[in-house]
Amino acid sequence: MANTETSLKEAAAIEGAIGAALVDYTSGMALGTIGGGKELDLTVAAAGNTDVVRAKVRTMEMLGIQEEIEDILITLGTQYHLIRLLKSRGSNGLFLYLALSKDRANLAMARHQLKKIEAELDI
Repeated sequence: MANTETSLKEAAAIEGAIGAALVDYTSGMALGTIGGGKELDLTVAAAGNTDVVRAKVRTMEMLGIQEEIEDILITLGTQYHLIRLLKSRGSNGLFLYLALSKDRANLAMARHQLKKIEAELDI
């Protein structure tokens, strides 16, 4: 089992990664971040993506969709922003956030690696 710091380091090692964060979407606070900088303010991204997650959860409830969200993808001109809701024991209300450079990343591989990181993360 990996802790938050180890998991974020693994996420940052994904090809094309700009930055990563573990976020509590009940509060909008980042519990840990790695990378980012001038290119991406991860604390702002964590708070903003909290609104995205809350909106999607609310919409699914209104539609009566009983499935769980695996991940949410936001595609920009030069970046992918991947939000993976955590389902492991003790991680309710948390998501992993990964920003990727579109020209250096393999989106399918990044999703696969983020799923693996989630499985190994121990909160």
